[in-house]
Amino acid sequence: MTMSETMQTYQQKLVQAFDGRISEFAGEISVILPAEKILEAARLIHADLGFDFLACVTAVDYWPEEHPRFHVIYVFRSLAQQLTLHMRAPISGILPSLPSIESVYRNANWQEREVFDMFGIKFEGHSDPRRILMPADWQGHPQRKDYPLGYEEPQYSFNFDEIKARKPAPQE
Repeated sequence: MTMSETMQTYQQKLVQAFDGRISEFAGEISVILPAEKILEAARLIHADLGFDFLACVTAVDYWPEEHPRFHVIYVFRSLAQQLTLHMRAPISGILPSLPSIESVYRNANWQEREVFDMFGIKFEGHSDPRRILMPADWQGHPQRKDYPLGYEEPQYSFNFDEIKARKPAPQE
């Protein structure tokens, strides 16, 4: 079996076992699973599929969408098989949380803390849910798209014309 066939088999196993789906964007294939099944999926990915390394945990904010507002993204590596598996969990913007996978991948500890610190996504069952980058008394989560930048509102595709109208014309 080739590497791509092996990966397709793994992806289909996850989709079937955890009621997921496959998503492709810019040539990258991700398995999208319900947030409540992430811990169980991580156990299978580690023990049965042989992905021994958690390379990354991060998030994407789709604000102003609320359902889902965020995707938590996991990147797993199998060093022996030389494979990379991408997994996403869509979660609501209202009290965003999902299970911690720290019990399966120990290095999830600080990666989940960073996602909490920057996006405000809580990881249930995490052993040390403190901020890791920002001071302990910091208000808000700086990587959220609605986080105030200071004097100027962030410009996105949905408010481009409104922001452009308020900016001064360039001086020649």
